[in-house]
Amino acid sequence: MRSSISLGRIGGIPVGLNVSVLVIVVILLVGLAFGRFPVVFPGSSPVVYLLAGLVTAVLFLASLLAHEISHALVAKRHGIDVARITLWLLGGVAELRGEPRTPGADLRIAVVGPLTSIACGVFFGAVALLTAAAGGAPLLVGMFTYLAGVNVILAVFNLIPAAPLDGGRVLRAALWSRWGDRTRAAVAAARAGRVFGYILIALGFLQVVTGSGFEGLWLALIGLFLVSAASAEEQQAQLGSSLHGVRIGDVMADRLVVAHPDETVAELVDRVVLRERLSTYPLVDHDMRFLGLVTLNRIRRVPPDARTATRLRDIACPSDEVPTARPDETLIDVLGRMGGCADGRAVVLDPHGRLIGLLTPSDISRVIQTAGLRASDPYHGPRGADLTTHHPDRPLDRSGR
Repeated sequence: MRSSISLGRIGGIPVGLNVSVLVIVVILLVGLAFGRFPVVFPGSSPVVYLLAGLVTAVLFLASLLAHEISHALVAKRHGIDVARITLWLLGGVAELRGEPRTPGADLRIAVVGPLTSIACGVFFGAVALLTAAAGGAPLLVGMFTYLAGVNVILAVFNLIPAAPLDGGRVLRAALWSRWGDRTRAAVAAARAGRVFGYILIALGFLQVVTGSGFEGLWLALIGLFLVSAASAEEQQAQLGSSLHGVRIGDVMADRLVVAHPDETVAELVDRVVLRERLSTYPLVDHDMRFLGLVTLNRIRRVPPDARTATRLRDIACPSDEVPTARPDETLIDVLGRMGGCADGRAVVLDPHGRLIGLLTPSDISRVIQTAGLRASDPYHGPRGADLTTHHPDRPLDRSGR
């Protein structure tokens, strides 16, 4: 889930809004300003109702953000990096780079979100009571009462034992602790999520045919999302099982074609692109320090008449935006970082930042295809989770990648 609007960083974690979150704002604004508030608290002007609806919508988004931040902070406390937090159409997403190592950590990361929503509900409820006691306007009391109720409902809904809801994570942690098999637990929680999603779709369809209209469509939309997300989680769990224990050093390409940033696109095309079956070209200096990454997709975007004047550094994915890994890291931990401008690639560096390997989609595909050919089960006990620098005056090494 990509952010369209950046809100900066909280606790070192990038936070943003996806443009689809505006749908939530519009729904709440219209529903409250032209529906609930005028009916329950009559006598105010349309401008006042609009302002009350807007403030309520913003505070609700703040509640969602608090929910996701709590997940992220607890995850970081357990050594899991957090890529970003994004608020979108159906709530919020905290994108974790990695998985919990123990059932206890899994449980704590999952349950803190609903607990935060309950805390928000208690806070808004207390504000509503204090506002009422101080003789505040009924509309103002109603705003905080609504926020208290909706946060409690959010917490209860999230605790339903069905992935990808937080309750599904709780279920996964409990089954993981009982069975000692994280993959089996994750698959069970994902399947529960898919069943729950189908139930919501059926209920939504029933509401539509009985005249409830919009509410039924919204329920069906949530159900469709749950089915899709749960299916993706099941596939991810099974993929994780196939890749469990596989380390980067076992699958990376350690004989590479590298290039210098000052070479032109035309030189690289003539010497490599048209001659070898390559799609990834790391840029390094004379000491093999990694400087950037050029892929075939980036080369193809350069117009033919500009290739002789365009240097590789001008089209490369910057080194700080390319996922990096160590040879001793597990493949499953690195997969979550392989995105962005590197086109699904990652580079393997030594402690001094020198390039020693490359990880490509073809490497991962081969590991998956050959996973069932291993002589023994890689799981033991409970389950969780020669380089050549190219210079313009030298020929390039061959590589089949």
